[in-house]
Amino acid sequence: MKRILTFGTYDLLHVGHVRLLKRAAALGDKLIVGVSSDELNISKKGRAPVYSTAERLEIVRSLSCVDEAFIEHSLEAKGDYIREHKADVLVMGDDWAGRFDMFGNLCEVVYLTRTEGISTTYLISSISEGSRTAVGGA
Repeated sequence: MKRILTFGTYDLLHVGHVRLLKRAAALGDKLIVGVSSDELNISKKGRAPVYSTAERLEIVRSLSCVDEAFIEHSLEAKGDYIREHKADVLVMGDDWAGRFDMFGNLCEVVYLTRTEGISTTYLISSISEGSRTAVGGA
């Protein structure tokens, strides 16, 4: 069984998240997702997520392509998470390209291209500006 591991905040879940998770799942037999805790998100992005850790974890677990999800408490523990979940492949968005290559001794590292024109930051900005423009041309 090929185990795929990925990480993210998954705040304001959008089509870009879903597409990346489906593509990650297609690389193996089991998709395991680390959902960044509120505290981790604040430390790396400087803002709290819109949805709480528990809500984001529930949302991610509800996706049919996700087999298992857990809370990621530390960026520095990625190697521990890889070992703990016996990951064969670590998948990250290409905005992180090269930053996780050091885990190539533990598993294969794959960077997937992100969906162009959509991000949680863009959505939050659009909502706060009251923009009525559809995201992603939809």
